[in-house]
Amino acid sequence: MTLWTALLVVGLACLVVTAEAQPLRSHEVDASGRITFRYVAVNAQKVEVNVEGASAIAMTKGSGGVWTATTEPMKPDLYGYSFLVDGVTQLDPLNPVTKPNLIWPSNMVLVPGANDGFWEERDVPRGRVHRHFYKSGVVGDRREFFVYTPPKYEESRSRLPVLYLLHGFSDMANGWTEIGRAHVILDNLLAEGKVKPMVVVMPLGYGVEGFARPGSAAFRDRSLTRQNFDKFREALLTEVLPTVEKSYRVSNKREHRAIAGLSMGGAESLFVGLTNLDKFSAIGAFSSGGLPATQPEDVFAKLDVAAANKLSAFWMVCGTEDGLIGFQRGFATWLREKGVKVETSETSGGHVWMLWRRNLTDFAQKLFKS
Repeated sequence: MTLWTALLVVGLACLVVTAEAQPLRSHEVDASGRITFRYVAVNAQKVEVNVEGASAIAMTKGSGGVWTATTEPMKPDLYGYSFLVDGVTQLDPLNPVTKPNLIWPSNMVLVPGANDGFWEERDVPRGRVHRHFYKSGVVGDRREFFVYTPPKYEESRSRLPVLYLLHGFSDMANGWTEIGRAHVILDNLLAEGKVKPMVVVMPLGYGVEGFARPGSAAFRDRSLTRQNFDKFREALLTEVLPTVEKSYRVSNKREHRAIAGLSMGGAESLFVGLTNLDKFSAIGAFSSGGLPATQPEDVFAKLDVAAANKLSAFWMVCGTEDGLIGFQRGFATWLREKGVKVETSETSGGHVWMLWRRNLTDFAQKLFKS
């Protein structure tokens, strides 16, 4: 071995020991809820961290090109975040916990300790999440849907009620499990006896292939938007629902079906639920967006007021800092003028998953009471 080779081996060994002794941690949460973020960008001129529900935070460059920033104390919750490096969004390469999204992917960090944090895993019996793939004859693409079955589903012979749970624009079919933690929420609620056992079906929420992609016309093209809603409804009712009722031990009775969703999925829940009141007995709409803010009669010209008032739960909720609060207020007013009874709630907060996890927690407790 030459002298230079020996020195190289020693140097690499020192680097390995140093790396093992002091590995870089890209995010740490202290006891007060402050999150410290770190990102390595030796040649960057400006780095910021974007945290869900908060303003961008400028990061400070330190030795070795490590940029650092610490938040104010954050309330216990699960937050999405990403880095903005010289104007380009970057994920955290050291955090495997991601927030899947077709347009705006990010990472996630948990600030633990929420008293109402039903999305935090607890030592309770666990249900299962099943993944299904199929070729859609309605939309023409290959797609998937997820099904949650509660603990002891395999041991019971009774037919269970079903909640169809819809994601928002740019989300994927796994949005409610990976980000919303719907299966964890249901497990924890069941363990406390706050809900009845139910199956939850989480389909892909697009009726137009490629509707959610960077640069898509999406909601700017109203005819495309309407096609997206129409074809999604058709795919749900003629493909997903029959498959679920054939493959799982679920009830096919109207009083045992509910539909709910967030953002685009909230609007789809209103659209599908109110145009199929013979199939669904409860509707939940969280921060809804995508339906016409004015003249909703163009979409709901045949609304059956008497049937709508037989819903066991009809709940709309939105954050007051969300730009979609105007749609909720306007649509609820229109419904009431028609004579439809609808429960509405307004909370603090914007268009964020922190609200939607709580919305699901609350709505699930309204379902299948009889």
